[in-house]
Amino acid sequence: MADRFRGFLPVVVDVETGGFNCKTDALLEIAAVLLDFTDGGMLTRSHTIRYHVKPFAGANMEPASLAVNGIKPDHPLRPAIDEHDALQRLFREVRQAIRVSGCTRAILVGHNAAFDLGFLNEAIERTAIKRNPFHPFSCFDTATLCGVAFGQTVLARAVEAAGFAWDESSAHSAAYDAEITADLFCEIVNRFQPIYAARS
Repeated sequence: MADRFRGFLPVVVDVETGGFNCKTDALLEIAAVLLDFTDGGMLTRSHTIRYHVKPFAGANMEPASLAVNGIKPDHPLRPAIDEHDALQRLFREVRQAIRVSGCTRAILVGHNAAFDLGFLNEAIERTAIKRNPFHPFSCFDTATLCGVAFGQTVLARAVEAAGFAWDESSAHSAAYDAEITADLFCEIVNRFQPIYAARS
């Protein structure tokens, strides 16, 4: 892993939010998918980390965004935890994966990755977490990669173009979106694996 991505550990991240403004809108869900190589050299999903997140004090939540993701922030059965707690738990697992893989830092993989990275960085700043395992501005964007590989940039269309099934009823869940994005990223990396191996 360390050799393949120049010391970076790709971690697929998806967030569900109360809007599009990372500075004012609530972070409501975060999921991260860890990746690993099989013995045959194919990149694949390892496991998923997911947390429901309590809106920070004064957070904006747009009704249109909540209608899309189906999140009810105040539902009494929603197992949400504070931002600080969610990030600390997630980062602990990412740091462990970095050590195991021999990498030096994680790099965020996302579909329209700047959106997810923006919300992650703002949450880190709000919670004053010092040990951020992710690169603060570099990322792998699967919207761009899918545009090159499959001629599609919309997630659902890219999934279908790659030959995977798209479950509309599960979409806009952080865990589902992160896992299907991870499948796309692995598919693209694996298609390039023979070229990479020939140059190594």
